[in-house]
Amino acid sequence: MSEISINHEPEFWLSGPIPGISIFLQPTVHALLQSRRELAQYTMDFPEALLWEKTVGRASVGFHMQHLTGVLDRMLTYARSKPLTIEQFQYLKSEGSPNTKASITELVESFNTKVDEALEFCKTIPDNELTHERTVGRKKLPSTVLGLLFHAAEHSQRHVGQLLVTVSVLIQKL
Repeated sequence: MSEISINHEPEFWLSGPIPGISIFLQPTVHALLQSRRELAQYTMDFPEALLWEKTVGRASVGFHMQHLTGVLDRMLTYARSKPLTIEQFQYLKSEGSPNTKASITELVESFNTKVDEALEFCKTIPDNELTHERTVGRKKLPSTVLGLLFHAAEHSQRHVGQLLVTVSVLIQKL
């Protein structure tokens, strides 16, 4: 493995609206779908043996994969105006831990499942609820439904980008 294959399909933001999703949530949904596509693409032939390898002091590919799913899950919980569960706190604490024994395929599937959940959630939100206030974390920091969903999408894009750099550096060493 010396290169990452490139997908030549148009990015999701260039493929038109996603049916059943508010026009206001289209950018969020497009970014999540793009993250899902790129995560699968960038990890397709990535060696399992390097999943938890850190390079140049940066997080491992496994961490980014776990974190993508965890953040999306937490933002959906906050958007629903619910507190995090004990299981979510345990997942947060385990992000980046190679002790999870999850494979690349399992980590990709977990993120795909969470993206599907986000898409279904986005279909249920009336436009007039997008600006409803929500709080984040134990400190109850202020946000809105739209703010939380947007953050989930941009955060996913950011970590997929970081994952790509880590994958690229690690496969150059092979």
